[in-house]
Amino acid sequence: MTQTLARPEAPPLEAPPEVPTRRLPSLRRWWRDPWRAPRGLALFTLLYLCWSLLPVIVAVVFSFNAGKSRSVWQGFSFRWYWRDPNLSVLHDASLHTALTHTLYLGVVTTAITVPIGVLFALGIDRWHGRLPSGANFTMLLSFVLPEAVLAVALLFLVTTVQTPLRLGSNAQVLGLVTFQLSYPVVLVRARMLTIGKQYEEAAIDLGATRIGAVRRVLLPMLTPAIFASAVLVFADVIDDFVIVRYLSAGSDTEPVSVKIYNSARAAPTPALNALATMLLLASLFAVVIGFMGYRFLSRRQGSGSGDFNNFADQL
Repeated sequence: MTQTLARPEAPPLEAPPEVPTRRLPSLRRWWRDPWRAPRGLALFTLLYLCWSLLPVIVAVVFSFNAGKSRSVWQGFSFRWYWRDPNLSVLHDASLHTALTHTLYLGVVTTAITVPIGVLFALGIDRWHGRLPSGANFTMLLSFVLPEAVLAVALLFLVTTVQTPLRLGSNAQVLGLVTFQLSYPVVLVRARMLTIGKQYEEAAIDLGATRIGAVRRVLLPMLTPAIFASAVLVFADVIDDFVIVRYLSAGSDTEPVSVKIYNSARAAPTPALNALATMLLLASLFAVVIGFMGYRFLSRRQGSGSGDFNNFADQL
């Protein structure tokens, strides 16, 4: 009778000793991560933001300086906005006039440019041939034409050719409308290409006239592009310098950009910084409102089928 011998139990395997690892700092870990964004591009972007934003931040900070210096900090104050009875933006007639004239040009130019641009986009989208192609080329030419060339041509038109137009606010509005017209046209046409013609054709099949289909179906679907173009035109107009300077008639028609240019080489007070800060806030406010409004309208419309369904229900 054989007897099986029990195998001796093997000693348990010991875990290898832990090698102490030194954790890399987060910055070094980010730098060695091959799946991160391109490091050179990120560094270049950071340097560009610092280079472009640092002068703006310095100008904004010194607009709150209590003293008249624009380079030596002398305390925090709202003196140059409204507290100084003579030199603040609110009380200085020239600065106050420049700010109001800038906002006037922005509002009036936007109110004229956007409707004309929407009608222009609808026209060249519906009308085909040599004449609309030439009009489209002219519109795109004003989009790429140097602003100085357009300003000199408009100055020659106003001062040399016998027209009822004279230098001043009306000439500035005409020049800005001519220069800004391409923005709403391009944005609205791009939106129309994404929509297509099926909704408009379906509305006509349901009994709507062509004008009714455009007014009740197409225009509501174009609302995000129209809103975005209005914000873009307004933000660009209040920062314009070349056209408004060539077509200004005097100090009462000088916007903020021209006022800053004429006063920067002298010995201005921080009120000029306050004026530039207020213009910057107006631009940022317009951009933020435009971004929020565009997102809200785009989310509300979705693919655009809701507008057509509402129209079909009304029929």
